[in-house]
Amino acid sequence: MVVLHTTYVWLAALSNVALVTSRLVGIPVVPFTASGDGVYSVTSLKALVVDSKFAESRDETGETLIPPSLQDFAKTFAADLSSTLGLDLSVSNGNGASPDSIYLTLGDPSKYVDVAGAQTAEGYTLSVNSSGIVISGASPLGVWWGTRTVLQQAVLSDSSLPYGEGDDAPGWRNRGMMLDGARHYYPPEFIIELCSYMSFFKQNIFQLHLSDNLYNNVNLYSRERSLQLGAWFRLWSDSEDLAGLAKNKNESYTKDQFEEMQSACVSRGVTIIPEIEAPGHSLAIVQWKPELALSTDLSQLNITYPDTIPTMKTIWSTFLPWFQSKTVHIGADEYTGDPNEYNRFVNEMSGYIYQESGKAIRIWGTFPPKPEYDNVDRNVSIQHWEFFEDDPYHDYILNNYSVLNSDDTFYTVNKWSGSYPQVVNVARTFNGDPATGGIWQPHVFDTHVAANNPERSNAFVLGAVTPLWNDYGANATVYSEAYYAWKDGIPALGDKQWGGDLSSAEFAPAFSALLPFAPGQNLDRAIPSAGSTVFEYSSDSAVTREHFAALGSWTDAAVADRSGNGYDAATDCPLTPESTLSISPSCTFETPLSSKGRDYTLSLKLKVDEASMDAVLLSGGDSSLMLTPNLSLFASGNYYRLNSTIPVGQWVHLSLVGRGNQTFASVQETSLDEPLPEVGSTAATEEEFLAILGVNGQSFVWAPIAVEAPIKQLGGADSGWTGELAAMRLSSEA
Repeated sequence: MVVLHTTYVWLAALSNVALVTSRLVGIPVVPFTASGDGVYSVTSLKALVVDSKFAESRDETGETLIPPSLQDFAKTFAADLSSTLGLDLSVSNGNGASPDSIYLTLGDPSKYVDVAGAQTAEGYTLSVNSSGIVISGASPLGVWWGTRTVLQQAVLSDSSLPYGEGDDAPGWRNRGMMLDGARHYYPPEFIIELCSYMSFFKQNIFQLHLSDNLYNNVNLYSRERSLQLGAWFRLWSDSEDLAGLAKNKNESYTKDQFEEMQSACVSRGVTIIPEIEAPGHSLAIVQWKPELALSTDLSQLNITYPDTIPTMKTIWSTFLPWFQSKTVHIGADEYTGDPNEYNRFVNEMSGYIYQESGKAIRIWGTFPPKPEYDNVDRNVSIQHWEFFEDDPYHDYILNNYSVLNSDDTFYTVNKWSGSYPQVVNVARTFNGDPATGGIWQPHVFDTHVAANNPERSNAFVLGAVTPLWNDYGANATVYSEAYYAWKDGIPALGDKQWGGDLSSAEFAPAFSALLPFAPGQNLDRAIPSAGSTVFEYSSDSAVTREHFAALGSWTDAAVADRSGNGYDAATDCPLTPESTLSISPSCTFETPLSSKGRDYTLSLKLKVDEASMDAVLLSGGDSSLMLTPNLSLFASGNYYRLNSTIPVGQWVHLSLVGRGNQTFASVQETSLDEPLPEVGSTAATEEEFLAILGVNGQSFVWAPIAVEAPIKQLGGADSGWTGELAAMRLSSEA
């Protein structure tokens, strides 16, 4: 069954208006010319056919070294059609389209060009008629982006695509986001979900920042204290040459994990660009080898020290075989040493990396070329981020350097910053061109002064990648808060990075409609529910007393979900004479769910008779509710504690509430006979879970934290508590 959305009628009308101007509203927008008034319903589709001649073709011109074949993309597309639209189509190979099929093939690659007029392998043609749908690409990657258009248009247009044809191609080669994974580790599965989300909006680059230190004033500290400050290197190698460089294996990527991330992301058209930062932001390397430090700043490398460059070559030689991209990033940001020594360092590393692997390097704009410098070679691409560091147009582009636009207009710093917002400035994507007052696109480096920007067609503009930084460390956020910082920004930027001209009025309803259908991810941790109550269990809802007596035990007993959603739980915990569940480390109560994302109320009626330190009351995929002995949430590797405790031997109503970007809890003494309070009606005082951020090594800031509800399991070997459960309910209201 094809899933429909409440905004379809409005969006269908909007699409009909768009057809007049040869344009389909999507994210990004799609050039398209309708032929008559006919539409093709995707519910009529019977097959997904791959052109036999090109089934094993791969795009060798893109950024990845492991490009999927057309057949690979077709299989992923088929899975998306099933999960998103409920269409289960078999994938077959053939020499042409069959009736009521989607046919994937390759066409003339020369017809697809970017804004500079250069041929791009990412272009495609979408054709729709009464027989079905044909996607013809410049390469398999081009076909893949065409499949994103089909999915989006099916969602936005009541499962029907208009008859007609359109050629579509991205304006720029590099389109994506950068995540600071150094100051905050993110697990591979989260990275993969982000890639899936980006891919739906046709972004193709995920830059992963892999080494850095906290944003601290290291000069405030002694040398000994500085060598203990927060600094991380997130790649784990068993090589003896690098022993001690990465400190925590469980928060570093192994070779297998990095390969898994790269393969999963590129299966959806997204290439991971790895970044190892040096010679600035290098405290992690200095803590490993203190002799490499710059005397005036321990967070930077002394690149004139004899062992510094050989050490960096050892690091890169170890990890270059891991990286399946044609470009790698060596950082080279905010260095305060001698500019000529810096430029020589960059050039030597560029030559070494190319000689070892054939890869090009990228650096952050730091020391623009000057006549008196030994300047950075022009085969090194520049990632611009701030005009006080460089003028990307006059310093670099006019001197024939290729530049990636990461201007801090769209910077975010997770949770708190004295300078930058915590979410992407989406509004600026619609009015950020100072020349016109209209939409921003990647050639716009300066959103205030038009003279600082090249022409849209300038071939030295590589595209745009928008960064998110974790200046204040891992305890400032849980993993998902990176997604929420980008949630609206990825699609808004994705349209403009592609070359689209989506207006604010068009974007809001299109994004709202598309969001629930982005395949390959559930970053919102959404749970389908017929109403606001997601599940509701009581200890006597599994079986009647008579049935229980006949069973003799609760082994494999199902605990009925009274919400009507069918999320029945299972337990092997015994029933007490009072018809409550006896919870202990020797048994479990387990739901079929794992986590609930923002806006929820999780209510429990329970009694704790005994608890060890760090007892886990309730666990889930993203968090655990614990007694430490204070009521605490453990999420993303950190503890967030309240002053509240749970009285031993007393029945309580325990509520965990996720309200937007905040999380609260309340504990209210009750009796076994009292029902769970209605959502929002509890008389107990809520206490907020908060993160504490160390700011610049000089002060502290308390900030909200948004933790997913743990809803998987009570009891079990590692739970550490005994007691009773009488009721448990999850609501999507807060």
